[in-house]
Amino acid sequence: MTQKTKKLINAPENIIPEFIDGFVSAHADILAVEGPTGRAVVARHGPRDGKVGIVVGGGSGHEPAFAGYVGRGLADAAAVGNVFASPSPQHILDAGRAADGGAGVLFLYGNYTGDVLNFTMAAEELQAEGTPVKQFAVSDDIASAPFERRTERRGVAGDFFVFKCAGAAADRGENLDSVHAAAMFANDRCRSMGVALGACSLPQTGTFNFEIGPEDMEIGMGIHGEPGMRREKLAPADTVTDVLMEPILKELALESGDRVAVLVNGLGATTQLELFLIYRRVRQILDALGIGIHANWVGEYATSLEMAGASVTLLKLDDQLTRLLDHPCRTPALTVGEAGKAAPVTQRSERKVRAIKRDVAIDRAALLTSGSVTSSIFVQMMMAIADTIRTEKDHLSQLDGVLGDGDHGVTMDIGWTAVRNELENGTDNGVIVEVCERMAHVFLTAVGASSGPLYASGFRGAGKAVADRLNLDGAATAAWIKGMSDGILSRGGASPGDKTMVDAWFPAAEAAVKAAQSGADELAVLIAARDGAKAGAEHTATIESRRGRSAKLGARSVGHIDPGALSAYMILRAMTESLQNASA
Repeated sequence: MTQKTKKLINAPENIIPEFIDGFVSAHADILAVEGPTGRAVVARHGPRDGKVGIVVGGGSGHEPAFAGYVGRGLADAAAVGNVFASPSPQHILDAGRAADGGAGVLFLYGNYTGDVLNFTMAAEELQAEGTPVKQFAVSDDIASAPFERRTERRGVAGDFFVFKCAGAAADRGENLDSVHAAAMFANDRCRSMGVALGACSLPQTGTFNFEIGPEDMEIGMGIHGEPGMRREKLAPADTVTDVLMEPILKELALESGDRVAVLVNGLGATTQLELFLIYRRVRQILDALGIGIHANWVGEYATSLEMAGASVTLLKLDDQLTRLLDHPCRTPALTVGEAGKAAPVTQRSERKVRAIKRDVAIDRAALLTSGSVTSSIFVQMMMAIADTIRTEKDHLSQLDGVLGDGDHGVTMDIGWTAVRNELENGTDNGVIVEVCERMAHVFLTAVGASSGPLYASGFRGAGKAVADRLNLDGAATAAWIKGMSDGILSRGGASPGDKTMVDAWFPAAEAAVKAAQSGADELAVLIAARDGAKAGAEHTATIESRRGRSAKLGARSVGHIDPGALSAYMILRAMTESLQNASA
């Protein structure tokens, strides 16, 4: 029997807006919410004319990160995503526009696929509006990739130091290139290692997102439950600390006379009593090596809901980083120095957004009309997908708990619920290309994560592939499916065999095109695509993951179907069944 967890929440779907409301009202002298999405937490005394804007962000569930680092002298705004899911480009754009003081904006976030995709899309949009943008993904987690592939590493508690140094550089009036360089330099001299003792649970599922034995610990586990370097028996605090410190000391090449800043971070369910035992051992190790501790923080700074465990982060200091670390700031989670010594508040002009025209009038009379899939039937097919994903969301999340962070079903349900609401509210949903564009917009805004940009790109690619169609015939149905596959491939960069959703969409597209070339009608094309997707999804159980969070599992990923590939099959299955019903 699956163990259910207990949380003090109201409706799970309202947890993020309610959290933001509570958090901002508790710090009303420091924070405000700006922008139409309600997901941009902005410093009341941060953004100002002539200063580089600092925007941080990521998924919720890591509190006090990320909104807790918004305030004078640190971040100007944070984009707040769903639990364990990147904020969407619209969330990030709200934060970026609020932080823009005319000197450019720097986006800072952890090195995760969803964050990279969403922040990159937002950066492209903000740049198109006329704002200079740079971005940087923090990658301090030693356990997540070897040194020679360190650019692939995850960002964990090192966010704390990178955000602090970049925020200080911006507050001191440095230009965008210099602030960006400060972030990169801090990241290069920052290393983290963590240990997990117990799992966490998503509010929407109420079940643990991974399993760990009562006497076990996982060295190097990530802050979403990603696999670490190894699992072994629980050891005393000093022994565990020694294990965490060894690779940090080696990679930073610390020597006698060096100075560091230390962060001992609790993951959510680890007591202060335990954290200070870890710090005690860290200090003993550094003292024995003749390494000075310039500053230290012990507590919860980058958590993982109620996960039991802790991490150790060291920042190797020089004069520049010391100045940036000591620069005053005042945020809900971190105050350094006297707040009154932070840069004085100056004028903040209203942000002028330059509109980008995208809508193009469609001449319906010029569209091709052959085929039985009308816009109305197409919308019914999309509704059927939403119903299927809602039914299967727990199963998809359970699969994702084995390979990832356990939220795929929840994330897909959020996105398809947004699609359902959008299409239900439309009296005239337009032609199919217009429906696809609306789906892309609402899915991306609602979801973020990695699925948001990937499916938004897929919907747009599919819509463009049938932009000359009023209805879909067999060939156009195949073109739509291939457009989905191509759009996902172009945005995400995964290839067949990487154990992702591509392993279902790519063979589905190949099968659809082949069927259409042989003269198959719309339903036969969908059946071929569905069967191709099913075979592709089942094949993922036989291969190792090479992309995303599950790539760290290696051989442990074999034997498990990729949840993204399975949900792709479910989408095509639902479309097929809906068209069969419509044709009956």
